Amino acid sequence: MFKKRAHAEWRALPLAVSLGALACATPAVGQTADQAPAAAKQTDAKKPKVSSAKPTSSNATVNLVNLLVQQGVLKEEQAQALIKQAEDEAYVSRQAAKDATAKADDATKAATAAAAAAQPPGTRHVTYVPEVVKRQLREEIKQEVMAKAQKENWASPGTYPEWAQRIRFYGDARVRYQGNYFPTGNDQAGAINFNAINTGSPYDLSRISNPYSAPTYDATQDRNQFRLRGRLGMEADLLYGFTAGLRIATGENNSPVSTNQTFGTGGGNFSKYGVWLDRGYINWQGWNGDLSLSAGRFDNPFWSPTDLVWYRELGFDGFAVQAKHEVWEGFTPFAVGGAFPIYNTDFNAGINLTDPPTKFASHDKWLFGGQVGFNARFSPEYVFRFGVAYYDFDNVQGQLSSPCIVELSGDVCNTDLTRPSFAQKGNSYFALRNIIPDAPGIGNNNNTSFQYQYFGLVGQYRPVVVSGQLDLGHFHPTHIVLDGEYVNNTAFSRSLMNAAAINNRGPSPDGGTTPGPFNGGNQGWLGRVTVGDREIKHLWDWNVHAGYKYLESDATIDAFADSDFGLGGTNLKGYFVGGNIGLGDNVWATLRWMSANSIAGNPYAVDVLQVDLNAKF
Repeated sequence: MFKKRAHAEWRALPLAVSLGALACATPAVGQTADQAPAAAKQTDAKKPKVSSAKPTSSNATVNLVNLLVQQGVLKEEQAQALIKQAEDEAYVSRQAAKDATAKADDATKAATAAAAAAQPPGTRHVTYVPEVVKRQLREEIKQEVMAKAQKENWASPGTYPEWAQRIRFYGDARVRYQGNYFPTGNDQAGAINFNAINTGSPYDLSRISNPYSAPTYDATQDRNQFRLRGRLGMEADLLYGFTAGLRIATGENNSPVSTNQTFGTGGGNFSKYGVWLDRGYINWQGWNGDLSLSAGRFDNPFWSPTDLVWYRELGFDGFAVQAKHEVWEGFTPFAVGGAFPIYNTDFNAGINLTDPPTKFASHDKWLFGGQVGFNARFSPEYVFRFGVAYYDFDNVQGQLSSPCIVELSGDVCNTDLTRPSFAQKGNSYFALRNIIPDAPGIGNNNNTSFQYQYFGLVGQYRPVVVSGQLDLGHFHPTHIVLDGEYVNNTAFSRSLMNAAAINNRGPSPDGGTTPGPFNGGNQGWLGRVTVGDREIKHLWDWNVHAGYKYLESDATIDAFADSDFGLGGTNLKGYFVGGNIGLGDNVWATLRWMSANSIAGNPYAVDVLQVDLNAKF
């Protein structure tokens, strides 16, 4: 009975420790422990005054924190975090005290009832509980209450469960005005849109005498566009180094190099727009982040400081491995490798009009790539990065078909699958189909009619890309950044181009139907200087840039190059200037002017103005 009564009385003891009392006992900032009593005496001698600048608080800890903010010792966000912590701990302590009181009352009642039943009237008991036992029991109850608070999430109301805290949402939005201005002198008839042909109905070459019979991209009429880009992503930390991510984005078609949605397209009249799966991947990181493996659809794994070869918004499908390691302070080599399917043959690819139906062999296309380089920090102000990459676009070269009968636009030949499934403009093409000529007056009349053709790439593409960047941060936060890239297609054959290419040729030597010499090429380079803040994050952050680009027709695959300069593709040269300025936290405006001209083939030039309002979260 003595033990039960002692335990009950102990549980009635208060459990909370006042943070305010601890704060009052703490010396003020700038005082030593010896000086604190003197300060306390002066405080007692004066009557406290209520400040009109900030409401007083009954909690001494909050008062102290507010005082430290006023004196500039703490920032406002740090003060709010400390106040929140104090309130949470006080809340937990109050709950612990309530639970302890309730348990003590129950124990007291049980002990009283037991005592009344076991002892005759008039019996007296004296309860004594040692202090060490009180402290031990108090600590046990506190731990029990804290564990329950964390499990049931009532210690910090509004806090997400642990699994939800490992999910991060992010996104951005961009509204753009774009003006496209074509000078006089462009050859509209020569601006053949090979992508429109290869992704639609084949083109009848017998109509080539009519220069406007083939689909062409705009080369003469100015256009004004208002465009939107919106992206929303999610990344989840799956523990043990694994993460998974998804991102959706706007886009008026499935172009790999644009997520822009032009207002007024898709039927107009404020019609709704579609969204696309833009990213979807699983990533693993190990060795303290020095090794990364990615699978799915993810950002460009190769380091590329410019848009010369890879457009900055391009997503890569496939598998990639990235590795880096700091071998000595300030010097970190890196390596990247990967395999990426560009095209996968449809199960039903073939000819259904034969008996039995004929299915084509697979003609899958792949990109294999590797890159090595290093990042060197010479001092806190100077950083240099360098990389060399080699890419092999496997099976992208077009192949001449076996002799085939073509009488209708829906007829199929056995190498139609070798045509590009997406292109911009600039690469060199030839006709894929080896059409059987019929007798004069019959069928295609000795190939003078019904020559429905698709077009494939003349050459192969195995470019080597050299990239470099020098960051001069001597005037930090203002930086001077020099970017440069050079590309050379090592698989290029000028003799093959001269023999087969139907575009990117010079003037006819006789002024007639004889094609002129091939005047495209296999090299390209870009140089750019940027001055200002490295990133635009806050109000009035700024930077400006200027550069020059020269990219010959077959230096790389035109499908994946910049989609803005010259309205996309290769076979372009010219300059560009622009700048950014912060309008608030994570809100900024961009202005760009790009002037491009064709290098080879028919005359073509275009100036592009872009004015953007950007926001990210």
